[in-house]
Amino acid sequence: MSQECEGPYRAQTDSVPWAAGVTVAALVAVLGAVAVFAFGAALAAVHPLLAVAVNVVAVVGVAPTAWRWRFTPVVRWVLAGAVAAVALGWLAAIAYELS
Repeated sequence: MSQECEGPYRAQTDSVPWAAGVTVAALVAVLGAVAVFAFGAALAAVHPLLAVAVNVVAVVGVAPTAWRWRFTPVVRWVLAGAVAAVALGWLAAIAYELS
């Protein structure tokens, strides 16, 4: 006897929810980039090296956990957005400080 579910609740192993995933990643990227930029700008007002040091320590601290979670179905979209957020936030902070 087969263990497969019949009807609308059948497991779909090959389907990837691209629309929902990209939406989640984009929202996390935008909100995270604003947060990284604001935090970096506030720390840079105190001392620029403080901003760099705190951001590097935060990323190095989160990296092992993010690496372990990278294949979890929902969390991988959040992590993709978070990686984009850190990159965009750092670029915006550097551009802001150089201008």
